[in-house]
Amino acid sequence: MAGFNRFGGGFGGGANMQNMIRQAQKMQQEMLKKQEELANTEVIGASGGGMVEVVITGKNEIKAVRIKKEAVDPDDVEMLEDLIMAAIKDAQSQVAQLSKDALGPMGGAF
Repeated sequence: MAGFNRFGGGFGGGANMQNMIRQAQKMQQEMLKKQEELANTEVIGASGGGMVEVVITGKNEIKAVRIKKEAVDPDDVEMLEDLIMAAIKDAQSQVAQLSKDALGPMGGAF
């Protein structure tokens, strides 16, 4: 049959495949750019009304921990530990949401 390739497609089958490959490559480049932007983003997680703050990157790397003097009670170290953990979890939650918003369901987690 004239006009059909051996895979049963009509004229231009190869061109369509090339377009699909170009689109996939473009999507991959956009995804990599978004991942890089996310990795360079910093968020601040807080707890205790801002008594403890944790700065992390989009790759969940902790950059800083800030503790106000009022949060330090030598007789209640466990409270400070809990505040630090809560601030870390808050920051990680923010990163997860940013990742979901920026990369969608195909973005996955870092």
